[in-house]
Amino acid sequence: MAQKPSIPKGTRDFNPVEASRRNYIFDTIRTVFREFGYAPIETPAMENLSTLLGKYGEEGDRLLFKILNSGDSIVPLAGKVDHDPANIDSNALSMMVCEKGLRYDLTVPFARFVVQHKNELAFPFKRYQIQPVWRADRPQKGRYREFYQCDADVIGSDSLYNELEMVQLVDDVFNRFGIRVLLKINNRKVLAGIAQVMGYPDRLTDITIAMDKFDRNGLEGVRGELLEKGIASEGLSRLEPLLLFKGITTSKIAFLTRLFEEGKSEVGLKGVEELKWLFDMIGQVGVGQSVELDLSLARGLNYYTGAIFEVKALDFSIGSLCGGGRYDNLTGVFGLNDMSGVGISFGADRIYDVLLGLDKFPDTVMDAPQVVFFNMGREEAVYALGCMKTLRASGISCELYPDEIKLKKQFDYATRRGVQMVAIVGEQEMKNNQVTWKNLVTGDQQTGGMQDFFNMFGI
Repeated sequence: MAQKPSIPKGTRDFNPVEASRRNYIFDTIRTVFREFGYAPIETPAMENLSTLLGKYGEEGDRLLFKILNSGDSIVPLAGKVDHDPANIDSNALSMMVCEKGLRYDLTVPFARFVVQHKNELAFPFKRYQIQPVWRADRPQKGRYREFYQCDADVIGSDSLYNELEMVQLVDDVFNRFGIRVLLKINNRKVLAGIAQVMGYPDRLTDITIAMDKFDRNGLEGVRGELLEKGIASEGLSRLEPLLLFKGITTSKIAFLTRLFEEGKSEVGLKGVEELKWLFDMIGQVGVGQSVELDLSLARGLNYYTGAIFEVKALDFSIGSLCGGGRYDNLTGVFGLNDMSGVGISFGADRIYDVLLGLDKFPDTVMDAPQVVFFNMGREEAVYALGCMKTLRASGISCELYPDEIKLKKQFDYATRRGVQMVAIVGEQEMKNNQVTWKNLVTGDQQTGGMQDFFNMFGI
């Protein structure tokens, strides 16, 4: 019995309609990136595990897809592994037989790229990258194991104007998609200040990982997780008012300023200063989308050191569509210090779900040919191919139906492809140098000279 075909959970096939819609997303984002002066790069799907491990925190490391070494790499382990499953350290075992992993995001490979190619680049270096990434996560709605990210980064400059540009990128992209979003902004220096005020300056990672789940788990979830990790109730009592604080941006900044002045946190005050500058500039430049200072926003990735961003759809329930932030030390782990950067990453798959759910895809997205010529016989086909050569030279997509079959079947094919216009060249049309064309959307049908036909396409 033949095996039923399937694909791994958390991955998807894309039919022509879906692929065309995805290309619309990529093309829109790519256009905005280019207009802001970003240059394209690509990196391999797999990286050395030494490049990836330790950059995303403990939780991120667990979600890395590791690639088994080729050949007989497992054979030497036969006598070394304890056969009692309870005694097997799966992480240690995988490291013995895996040297490579699928990239978890595009930012760490980008940092590796910058260090490896630093003598070829002009700094500050602005790059964009649109490629798939992989995470060994539990598949669910809006969360996949293989998905595309669309990243833009500026590296080699610590200017806050770059953070402002990230805000403008988000605004421009979602304005073009016609999606209303909320851009949430916070600053990791503020979070470091909060950890200081709580009395746990060395527990920033634990605190931010818990805070990052505030939207999902609520206050009690954050509290429970931090208590389990040894954060005392006294420290939590200083965190909880911040998570629950409501008000406009100026009120939140004033609240943070008082908190850090009383707690004597210089790093916290520095974060507040950066946030104040950024929101002042956003107000002066102006953006069409909603922007807010979210004091609970943490983004659990370890490499962020300054501003952090997250984008949520306002009219559709799904996870974040976009995220990013400032990282000062990422290239340092690869031997290149003092190379600050900031970037933003658009999640194409979730943007797809939102565009589909809100019926925001343009009708013209489908990559169907603009014209299909029906096959009426050998001589007629030769005549049609000459017409098609002229159309294609002018950028008009067209095709000839390959088989001489009944017109009804050729009409059915054109309809299923989503073609708007069909062209028929029979013996009479050839004799009079004409074409009969029919608009399948309106039902209008005409017979006219060849040039009349070309004129419809501006040729």
